[in-house]
Amino acid sequence: MTVADELTPAVPDDAATAAGPETESEEPIKQRKNGLYPGVSDELAESMKSGWADTELRDLEPIAQAAETAARRAALSARFPGERLVVPAGNLKTRSNDTEYAFRASVEYAYLTGNQTEDGVLVLEPVADGHKATIYLLPRSDRENGEFWLSGQGELWVGRRHSLTEAERLYGIPASDVRDLADQLREATGPVRVVRGHDAGIEAALTDKVTAERDDELRVFLSEARLVKDDFEIGELQKAVDSTVRGFEDVVKVLDRAEATSERYIEGTFFLRARVEGNDIGYGTIAAAGPHACTLHWVRNDGPVRSGDLLLLDAGVETHTYYTADVTRTLPVDGRYSEIQKKIYDAVYDAQEAGIEAVRPGGKYRDFHDAAQRVLTERLVEWGLVEGPVERVLELGLQRRWTLHGTGHMLGMDVHDCAAARVESYVDGTLEPGMVLTVEPGLYFQADDLTVPVEYRGIGVRIEDDILVTEDGNRNLSGGLPRRSDEVEAWMASLKG
Repeated sequence: MTVADELTPAVPDDAATAAGPETESEEPIKQRKNGLYPGVSDELAESMKSGWADTELRDLEPIAQAAETAARRAALSARFPGERLVVPAGNLKTRSNDTEYAFRASVEYAYLTGNQTEDGVLVLEPVADGHKATIYLLPRSDRENGEFWLSGQGELWVGRRHSLTEAERLYGIPASDVRDLADQLREATGPVRVVRGHDAGIEAALTDKVTAERDDELRVFLSEARLVKDDFEIGELQKAVDSTVRGFEDVVKVLDRAEATSERYIEGTFFLRARVEGNDIGYGTIAAAGPHACTLHWVRNDGPVRSGDLLLLDAGVETHTYYTADVTRTLPVDGRYSEIQKKIYDAVYDAQEAGIEAVRPGGKYRDFHDAAQRVLTERLVEWGLVEGPVERVLELGLQRRWTLHGTGHMLGMDVHDCAAARVESYVDGTLEPGMVLTVEPGLYFQADDLTVPVEYRGIGVRIEDDILVTEDGNRNLSGGLPRRSDEVEAWMASLKG
């Protein structure tokens, strides 16, 4: 990559002149320590101000989810009448020196606006009949003061931002300059709530106006609002799953190359599909071969891929609107399960079948977990790995030595969606049509586990699918990927063939 070694405004988002005397409203230009240019001549600064075509976009249509985001804001308004609500997108985070991590807007902000740009803030200001919404954004980088080419975040360095007028058309919300917002919030009166943890500057402006308890109520509401997905969200989740299925197919086709390199080849192969068809991966890909499959969140992906071993691939494509799939398959690297691998795999499959069967409207959220855990426990007792009866094992949780984790979670804009929801609304809640959750039982026999026969050691199996609760039961959004052991073998053979 190139280095932004030109002269950079001391505060990139404030007015800064490229040449000439400073005024009270101007920030001095500062030079990078090892920049190759000593300064900006008056003639160059003047040249850069003119000769540019008008690129305003005047034929923009609203984003696809504009109606949905408006309905979500209306629900938020109804829940907190008479209160100013502040929902920031967040800021860029430094990775090292002068490079930043790829920006991902806060889920709460993206859910309510559809916008994904850094430094954005949604403000709902109370009015007589509800709230007036305003989206505060950075306008296009300034051509008059040189920001567009001198700032490391200027248009010629990182790309064009939408103008505020364009943003209004896209998101259906009046737009204003975010650089004025902090001062406005400092002067605000009346009750205020803010979604914390995303924008320190905005929080500082509100420090004497908010409380942690009240802000947490806002975050909890926005988390619970996402428990039931609307039609747009379900469509996006299906897109994410469909791309993920294709990513798994990509991996199977290159397993021979992974054997010649490492798990990184698998990770990279899936990432290519995610970046071509979506925004990114929804979470760090787990490409765990051999005994690494027993490490639940193995994301180092630097181990060998060997014929005769299993590959546990847990991966999901994230769409351009931030909805992610979360799918796991445990595949025989050479295309055929050994006898002991099949025995363990089929137990996990049977547990998943029981779990999926328990997903239905009106059922308890915990039902799918309990059903899957019972099947796994029955098998562990049957194999003599733990002393029964089954009820005793479940009561004491003894099966968890080899099952370890819960059997699923809500899914949406976060891979572990709705995490701030109240326990009574989530884990102790009731399933409703429109909820989307994962069902992902697993068995993991650590390589150093002396309590199990040697042939079990180093085998880890998880099968995970994304399940939509429907009016009359459920739909497996990721059913396009084979799950039964014989179907997996036939599918892999067809792809390799």
